[in-house]
Amino acid sequence: MGTIPGTEAGLIESARGGDDAAFDALVGPLIEPAYKLAVVMLRDSQEAQDAVQETCFKAWTKLPQLRQDSPMRPWFLAILANHCRTVRRTRWWSVVKVPSIRGREDFPGGEIDSDLDLNRALGKLSATDRAALFLFFSLDVPLVEVARILKISPQAAKSRVHRAVVKLRLNMVEVAG
Repeated sequence: MGTIPGTEAGLIESARGGDDAAFDALVGPLIEPAYKLAVVMLRDSQEAQDAVQETCFKAWTKLPQLRQDSPMRPWFLAILANHCRTVRRTRWWSVVKVPSIRGREDFPGGEIDSDLDLNRALGKLSATDRAALFLFFSLDVPLVEVARILKISPQAAKSRVHRAVVKLRLNMVEVAG
């Protein structure tokens, strides 16, 4: 039985046949969430852009490996998360980077933006914890998909989100204190 044109399964089948427009229709809506996830994991916008481009290329070449009736979003975001983990493991470029975050002493009167406090607290979390929080709270990805993307069990995804929230709260108290 063939797939229905215009559905995700139909677009995947067309893209597997070499249809660039079908692949664009599948991946296009995933670019922005993928970029945000890459920024969360890598904490560098240039590296995030590169990661998304590399992920698009990998997704195009590995499209035949996508299991029948599997949704595109968790598969694509899992490729991205794997790529980001690889980039983090080979962070030779991070030695050259200078942190752009300013300390409290740099602000007149000691005032500081709460976004900066949040960024500092998030920076103390592992990349996987930041990714779990971002996927679950920012992208509203169900825990089952968070688990698929991070390559962990659904129970581990639930635990990771919970522990990351607890750590974030503790870090916020520490940063504010």
